Amino acid sequence: MKNLLVAALLLTTAGACSPVRIESTTQTPGVDFSAYKTYNFLDVTARNEAAFAGGGVGIEELKQAVARELESRGYQRADTPDLWVNIGIVTEEKVQTRETNIQFDGPRYIGQRRYRWEKQQVPVGTYREGTATVDIVDAARNLQIWQGVAASTLTKDPARLAARIDEGIATMFEKYPVQPR
Repeated sequence: MKNLLVAALLLTTAGACSPVRIESTTQTPGVDFSAYKTYNFLDVTARNEAAFAGGGVGIEELKQAVARELESRGYQRADTPDLWVNIGIVTEEKVQTRETNIQFDGPRYIGQRRYRWEKQQVPVGTYREGTATVDIVDAARNLQIWQGVAASTLTKDPARLAARIDEGIATMFEKYPVQPR
């Protein structure tokens, strides 16, 4: 029993430390998702061309992961689809900070009687964060019927980047109205 409890705690902790965050998933109410049979991708560079200038973003991995999820739900890729998939990517340079602590960062001599020490954020490094948006659009009505947004820190290691993309898209599509077959 104790081992089972420890295993459950480790699995819960591992899931909470996932490097991918699902920001949101939304769907249009009243849409019959079982009526759609085919999909294809819109030209992604038309939506956010600047995101692809640096390379290494993983757009092909994103397309493969989305295609895998849709095909596991019974959709087939077609030239004139029922659903268009629009993928958007935004990358952002962020600053990692830490909070100062009077015990370790406090001044040695102030020289003032009314000195008041305040904690503050100190920059310690920079990193890149990527946000991927997957829009599913009804091709006949040109109406967005579902959207998922996921974010993660970007890594330069292609294998780790591909693993994060797979994990993020799989987690995002857990909220998709059609379950895998």
